[in-house]
Amino acid sequence: MSLFRKLFSSKSQIEKEDLKSDDRGKYMPKEELPIDESFTINFKENGGKFLYCDSLDEVYDNLNNIILENNWEDHSAYFYDNNLKDKFKSSQLKTSDNLSECTYFITTCENLIANDGSLLVSSNQLAEKKLNEFPNNVIVFATTSQIISNIGEGLREIKHKNSRKIPTNITTIKHFKLQEEKDFLSYGSSTKNLYLLLLEDL
Repeated sequence: MSLFRKLFSSKSQIEKEDLKSDDRGKYMPKEELPIDESFTINFKENGGKFLYCDSLDEVYDNLNNIILENNWEDHSAYFYDNNLKDKFKSSQLKTSDNLSECTYFITTCENLIANDGSLLVSSNQLAEKKLNEFPNNVIVFATTSQIISNIGEGLREIKHKNSRKIPTNITTIKHFKLQEEKDFLSYGSSTKNLYLLLLEDL
């Protein structure tokens, strides 16, 4: 999707468009950004590292680049989702079922929340564990069709997809960089070094 390419190549263009919106007058309704653009901006502001992928081959290439960039070739990855583990089998990652031995965690998510740039997860990704029990380094595989406007919409989607058994342990991951200052809004939250491999599927 060319929108994502455009987003990362021309930040100044976004700023120019913001300036134009000021010309509309203070009583005019605020122009809404498309949800994919809104998610991307908010996610990056939260400190997340974003890698847009046109194909699964590009997902695999970007995953391997993350491993090399961080010198994780000899470190273990943790997968809770066996289907995801099979999907990345070709990457020949070193893995372990022992969380304490793992340097990074590879997972999916329920949804990507546009209005605050967070990731909605549940027991489908975390079992009944708390976020702080997982490695600090997280690689999330998601698709553009998972981007939604807000958490309420995400909760409805979870309920709709899992009508027989609604997952538990529903939470969001939002802080992707160490907080330089104490912020009471992020108190008690688990900060993660997070990479998002986002596959275009729309």
